Amino acid sequence: MNKDSANIILETRNLEIGYRKKKSTVCVASEINLNIEPGELTAVIGINGAGKSTLLKTLSGVIQNIKGQVIIKNKNIFTLTPSELSKHIGLVLTEQAVSKNLSVIELVALGRQPYTNWIGTLSRKDLKRISQALDMVNIESLKNKKCHELSDGQFQKVMIARAIAQDTSIIILDEPTTHLDMYHTAYVLKLLKKLSSKTGKAILFATHEINLALQLCDKLVIIKDKKTLFGKPADLIASGNLNDLFPDELIEFDKNSSSFRIKK
Repeated sequence: MNKDSANIILETRNLEIGYRKKKSTVCVASEINLNIEPGELTAVIGINGAGKSTLLKTLSGVIQNIKGQVIIKNKNIFTLTPSELSKHIGLVLTEQAVSKNLSVIELVALGRQPYTNWIGTLSRKDLKRISQALDMVNIESLKNKKCHELSDGQFQKVMIARAIAQDTSIIILDEPTTHLDMYHTAYVLKLLKKLSSKTGKAILFATHEINLALQLCDKLVIIKDKKTLFGKPADLIASGNLNDLFPDELIEFDKNSSSFRIKK
């Protein structure tokens, strides 16, 4: 094993994703080959319906793959129990079913469930991880508030803190800036960038905020026409792979500014 492959924390090998419908199988994307290292921020981009959420749910073991492998720390995730998997991956879904009657600290504490005993007793180590997560996301002052009292931006930070408290090497988020305004969208994505750099966690998220992803991310996954492209933003820009992501009669990619813009 060479030095580069030894540092890979999440890898897919000829992965095919989709869903099963009665007796048939519907392929959403195939030939997916990714490799993500600790401390990297990676965005999954593509038009609506391209398969971004399906990919993230497959990578996190929520849905079964059709073919290929998903490898985390040299382990095939589909051989792991849910309890084992929860110690590798922290997952934040768009419409996650959580009770907003919980306080902030109670919701963040749920991230420690993989490590607590059967009655959920928190150890000194658990309490330390919870406190660190609140501090990292800068929501210590909100810890006693009920989640239903929070703004969308504040609640998203609480969900990120819960994933941090879970203390996994990978965090996966499905469109973490949904319902947020421009300021809070930029704030959350910069927060993810800071967290990946500071903690060494690999953070993977789906987003429609492509221009911000191009500025902040270490790597991109592009899903288009049931295929994926993977690489550093600069390399994908140089190769022209972003030029035809959207129909060109309305939106074009400007190489000079490395951003998408509306055609006038």
